[in-house]
Amino acid sequence: MPRAGKPAGARGAAPAALQALLRGLPSVDAVLTALEGDPALASLPHPRRVNAVREALARERQRLLASAGGAAAGTVAPRDAAVLAREVRAGLTRAGAFSLTRVINATGVVLHTNLGRALLSSLAVERLGVVAGGYSNLEMDIARKERGSRYSHVDALLRRLTGAEGSLVVNNCASAVLLALETLARGKEVIVSRGELIEIGGEFRIPDIMRRSGAVLREVGATNRTHLKDYASAIGPETGLLLKVHTSNYRVVGFTAAVSSRELVELGRERGIPVVEDLGSGSLLDLRPYGFPYEPTVPEVVASGVDLVSFSGDKLLGGPQAGIVVGRAGAIERLAKNPLNRALRIDKFTIAALEATLYAYEAGDALETIPTLRLLTEPLSRIRGRARALLRRLPAETQHRLGAALIETTSQVGGGALPTVELPTVALALGGAERAPQVLDEALRAAQPPVLGRVADDRLLLDLRTILPTDLPDLARALASL
Repeated sequence: MPRAGKPAGARGAAPAALQALLRGLPSVDAVLTALEGDPALASLPHPRRVNAVREALARERQRLLASAGGAAAGTVAPRDAAVLAREVRAGLTRAGAFSLTRVINATGVVLHTNLGRALLSSLAVERLGVVAGGYSNLEMDIARKERGSRYSHVDALLRRLTGAEGSLVVNNCASAVLLALETLARGKEVIVSRGELIEIGGEFRIPDIMRRSGAVLREVGATNRTHLKDYASAIGPETGLLLKVHTSNYRVVGFTAAVSSRELVELGRERGIPVVEDLGSGSLLDLRPYGFPYEPTVPEVVASGVDLVSFSGDKLLGGPQAGIVVGRAGAIERLAKNPLNRALRIDKFTIAALEATLYAYEAGDALETIPTLRLLTEPLSRIRGRARALLRRLPAETQHRLGAALIETTSQVGGGALPTVELPTVALALGGAERAPQVLDEALRAAQPPVLGRVADDRLLLDLRTILPTDLPDLARALASL
């Protein structure tokens, strides 16, 4: 056995020969000099280039140590500065200046959580620039020259659009539910249907959020059927809240029964217990005229009389990540005064983007100007036209070598919204005898910007529903480079 501390790769290698081998490694400065003058790296900070060189040298050192004891030990030699510089250059170029970067979403999932969910409207992007680049009246009442409320910039809009008495916005919908439970039911029982104990992304579950809030879960009914009498019989001295959770990310079908918001409100008022409903991916518009199934809208739930309703800002609403709570003024005021609200509050960027998003609904042009709604309701004929435009950008030889063909398939809404909906779409299918779809998928993910498609039926599908018109030139170049 080798002595402790001696590299395993150095077994059998003469220490003097090994040291001579390691001394042959180029210096950090030598590799940096070989990188000088490269325009692709000019914008990168010097410390980042130095760190990349040191990492490359460390890998080279490990390669030499691992090879020193092998059969070909005598033929091993360190690579020179120029070779290592090429490796460093490739790695830095691939990583780019910033880790968070633009990608081309060819998956067909409109609200792709891992790709940033809702795209912001051009107005929201413009408003972000205005607020980010200068001072703003975030918490300043200019007329009175005294401190104001950051929520005032969206409160009136939310009240007008939903019909609620008051509103509050926190950093996401899970936070909104946590704040409502902690404020209204800490140390008390919260009654919820067993069929509504949902799990959201990242393995976060309603029971877990409830425990963190200090509330006590009281399940009623069965997974597929819950009746009003189940709630009524469970109410006792320790009951603090009736909670209804909209199953926005899955559906229970078949032999089912559920209690409506209005029925729950009537029971709550009769027993003096507040009612909260979490809509998850709440919408302000009824999308049934565009072929979507029925989904309760926020104004509809508010009209049912619930004390509070929570929903996401970056799902069907089409705005920034946020958890929006609307409802009765008294309940909203209690949430706003909770010290936990300070930890969950939104910043000026969220407020700017949310105000612009809500403005589109008030102006009546949300379906045309909010990207999420536009992508969800875009007719198949227009998607087909975009697909043909992409194909025309590819030379015939490229199309042949990639096995490119347009096919009709389906897209998904994503983001835990409308789980049963399949959107008709057109995709560019790639792969065949010459190029396996997995190889093409890997190559496109290494492009700049990266292209993410989906592999299905032994083809790589690039779904044109989520490929933006502005993506076409970059996507065509990436395909041609294959």
